[in-house]
Amino acid sequence: MMDHGRKMMEFSKQVLQKVSFDQRLFKKELIKARRWVGQHDQLVLKAWCLATFGHMYKDVILEVFQTTMRT
Repeated sequence: MMDHGRKMMEFSKQVLQKVSFDQRLFKKELIKARRWVGQHDQLVLKAWCLATFGHMYKDVILEVFQTTMRT
């Protein structure tokens, strides 16, 4: 059975794919997704985002993870 964090990771991926047509929505949903997933999964999510959307939103992805991963 998948734990809550993994379910949120899969859900977040689906949402990000659906909003990828709009940079503002993508950033908003990426910030939410970053909050929902666990610490380890943040790195996985970042890598997936860069691999999937890096050609479109590399700067946005790096900005979101730079500003939200600080402790």
